[in-house]
Amino acid sequence: MTPSLATKPNDSDRLKELAGERYRNDQRLEGRWNETVDTILSHRSVRQYLPTPVPYEAVELAVAAAQSAPSSSNLQAWSVVAVEDAGRRSRLNAVAGNQRQIAQAPLLLIWLADLARPRAIATERGSTAEGLDYIESFLLGVIDAALAAQNAVVALESLGLGTCYIGAIRNDPETVARELGLPDGVFPVFGLTVGFPDPAVPAGIKPRLAQSTVLHREIYRPELPQDLADYNRVLRSFQSEQAMPSIDWTDQVLSRIGTVESLKGRHVLGEVTRRLGFKLK
Repeated sequence: MTPSLATKPNDSDRLKELAGERYRNDQRLEGRWNETVDTILSHRSVRQYLPTPVPYEAVELAVAAAQSAPSSSNLQAWSVVAVEDAGRRSRLNAVAGNQRQIAQAPLLLIWLADLARPRAIATERGSTAEGLDYIESFLLGVIDAALAAQNAVVALESLGLGTCYIGAIRNDPETVARELGLPDGVFPVFGLTVGFPDPAVPAGIKPRLAQSTVLHREIYRPELPQDLADYNRVLRSFQSEQAMPSIDWTDQVLSRIGTVESLKGRHVLGEVTRRLGFKLK
């Protein structure tokens, strides 16, 4: 049977609503609506949480979703540490700059590129595992962890939970590794706060760049200056609604990449990663 993208009567209305929230321009989305698409397109970063614990069964479902993500050569070169202890979360939060969402969320997941597992298998079999010493293998673990985490995010949000990625865990990977007892060959890629969103402080859907900026047909086409100007205007509108500091996206990009200091200590990740057991040839 040939797959069909036929729509149901209300599909186009909901897709129009979702596109409006995500892009705030004339972008149209056609095809069939379903709950999975709705969950993905409705994603928002949640930074205000209720103190209610995350049910353990939700964590297990999220990990099952994570393990259902693609994995390069099925090496499954990732792991995740679930942190609920308030003291440990506080110490990890110090690495991340003491963020409100980490302090509030009852659960912090630390996603790991894990080459210790394949290394242990190789050692047991008497192999040198030279392939693990190259940048390709490190990237493989990082990509596997990212794919797994995003699957988990979709699952958690479908259950009514909120999430927020924490890249600042990379501010000091060695401290994170000591706190979590990570062996050589395991790198903390990012954190993820999880909890029930506080309904008193609803998070909005942050608009993204227009599809015309990121979608290229056949060959790469540089974006037009007007594309970025339009997005600056759209994002400022969102910032105003969410009572966020007002800053153009283009200025935000410059502030994040303009100086070594803006990397917040992550300019030494190459050296740190090697000290954590990766040769990165």
